[in-house]
Amino acid sequence: MTLEHVALWTPNVERARQFYGDYFGAVATGWYRDPNRQFSAYFLSFASGARLKLIQPAKLLAAGRGPVIRCAHLAFASGSVATVQALTERLRRAGYPITREPGLTAEGCYQSVIADPDGTSIEITS
Repeated sequence: MTLEHVALWTPNVERARQFYGDYFGAVATGWYRDPNRQFSAYFLSFASGARLKLIQPAKLLAAGRGPVIRCAHLAFASGSVATVQALTERLRRAGYPITREPGLTAEGCYQSVIADPDGTSIEITS
């Protein structure tokens, strides 16, 4: 058994696609619109083979309500402490909230935590 993908609701699928591409190297491998279920979505692929599906629901947005994010966090392994620090600073300069500064966790992992454009927590680990 393998995990195929993780999906996130977003009120702006294009903004989310650009964020994950610009900062985490995700490549959009497919966009589609489902007129019956009234949503549009992107599949994003990462170098590791992991995939993320970003879904923008038409019904909720047309009613003036955004979807509720129900995800504890996403974690990206950067490969080094220096990369955690550099990416955290890049995201800070771009205006994204840093919710946990870079440092060691209780488990002994070096990481920082930022919020994506929709408020989803993103762990950046070494």
